[in-house]
Parts: sequence; structure tokens; C-alpha cells
Amino acid sequence: MVSFKSFHGTVTMITDFMISQNGEGAGCYKLMSVEDGYGALVNFVVSPTTYFVDHIMIAAGDRITGYYDGDAPVPLIFPPQYQALVMAKDNPYQNVKVDYFNSQLESSDGQLKLNLSPSTQIVLRNDQAFTGNPANRNLIVVYGPTTRSIPAQTTPYKIIVWCS
Repeated sequence: MVSFKSFHGTVTMITDFMISQNGEGAGCYKLMSVEDGYGALVNFVVSPTTYFVDHIMIAAGDRITGYYDGDAPVPLIFPPQYQALVMAKDNPYQNVKVDYFNSQLESSDGQLKLNLSPSTQIVLRNDQAFTGNPANRNLIVVYGPTTRSIPAQTTPYKIIVWCS
């Protein structure tokens, strides 16, 4: 189980990132610098396996949320540098939550409960249909309005199942 953590801010710069001294990975890896507006800065290493919600292109100036494994080792440098697992561009019409959802489809932080409907699209990261039960898994949830309860409840538009 991945312990998803996130950082939200504005992309200030995108550059190529070399993963070795001999130029391996040239052009395949990117370094995205993100600032939160309060002075905090994070660099995300974006690899070919990083999942982009809605497969959208990110550019400097975009407001994004980057998700990373909070338990993964990171180099002791400033600004912090995390391996991006999921990137989501801000969209006023949808929200994104990346987390572990238990057997009741409640997020590990207790903030969101999912109510599935026949119209909820459940897919794998490669956009193929997922035919199993999404409970007790890491999920990328794309949703709209929620209730004002605790936990907030929603009927998601789309669930992307994060198979290990």
C-alpha cells in the first residue's frame, strides 16, 4: 500500500531531467518545479510511468497537485525532490483524490466516502475496464459535488484503480 502525500501549487518551471551521467533517459524524464504561493517549493521528477489525470498536458503557470509516496526515500536537498506518481491539473468542475479506500470505500484519512453508481466509470491506469471490486485498493478518484457530512460523500465520475 502506497502512503500517498500531495503538494499543490503552480508549476514554475519544467526541464529535462537526466537519471544517469551517460545521458540515459534524456527527454523521457522531466523535473517540474512547483510553488505553493506561500514560499514552499517542491521539485517533482516526472517519469514515463507518472499518471496524469485526464492525460492532460501540464505547462508552466498551471495549478496542479502532485502525488508522491510519503514513505519513499528522498534526497536531503532543497527544495525537496519527489518521484511523482500522479499529477492532476486544477479543474473547476472536478476534484481528484488519490488514496487507499477501505472495504467501505472510505479514504484512509476519513475525509471521503464513495457511493458507486452504474454510471461510475471504473478503469485501470491504461484506461481498460476494471472488473473487480475497487474496495481495499489505492484509487485515483475523479468526482464533483460532495455532501457536507463527515466523511464527505460523493458519487465519483471516474475511478482509476492503482494496481501494484
